[in-house]
Amino acid sequence: MTMRLKTAQEIKILREGGKRHAEILFLLARQVKPGISTMILEEEALRLIREGGDKPAHLGYKPRGAKRPFPAALCLSINDEIVHGIPNENIRLINEGDIVSIDLSLEHDGLITDSAITVPCGVIDDESQRLLDITREALYAGIQAAKPGNTIGDIGEAISDTVKPSGFSIADDLMGHGVGFEIHEEPYVPNFDIGGKGEKLVPGLVIAIEPMVNIGSSAIKDSSDGYTIKTRDGSRSAHFEHTVAITEKGNIILTS
Repeated sequence: MTMRLKTAQEIKILREGGKRHAEILFLLARQVKPGISTMILEEEALRLIREGGDKPAHLGYKPRGAKRPFPAALCLSINDEIVHGIPNENIRLINEGDIVSIDLSLEHDGLITDSAITVPCGVIDDESQRLLDITREALYAGIQAAKPGNTIGDIGEAISDTVKPSGFSIADDLMGHGVGFEIHEEPYVPNFDIGGKGEKLVPGLVIAIEPMVNIGSSAIKDSSDGYTIKTRDGSRSAHFEHTVAITEKGNIILTS
């Protein structure tokens, strides 16, 4: 599979969709309060997406190797869940002190953006807050490294250099990716240092940069639902993600 570059017009459409995407995540984050059900957030996401005339790209998407399509619009992952939690099957109340990753893919005019935030529910402990701060900081370090002439490896190095001094760990085997025509495209974007190697960043490339950081060990485990990935040691994990377009002058965060 080769990298599929986007035209200026396609990036303009992705930017329009990305603005809607950011607004939906902002509105969902404001609803995360003690006692809210994951199902309520899923229903609200569907309502907001469809109200704007767009489509939930995760819903019905079947990644390579999956036994069934993903059954929800949102990936909602709580505490030790790193990614791909299913809000309308594993229905739970979100409690005071939880941290909640809200991951959404949006299709606008046939083109897809991908973005995620991790938010606190009520008051959280200091270590969880530091986890959120470091993971967000790692995302923006990765974005800063996403410049034309750099490589995919430079993004991973910037993320790794931000996380390492914190004592937290980068979740094993989970990476960012190209996005736009499909949810997952080439190239894959590592969150770890590969010595500056990897594909060159060229104008027209659109990628999702998404550090996933654990308080404890980097080891992960799959759940029986076929999608939810958790920390193996039960420690908490945070996830932040933006869709970014590489341009002649630098980059554009499409999902801000």
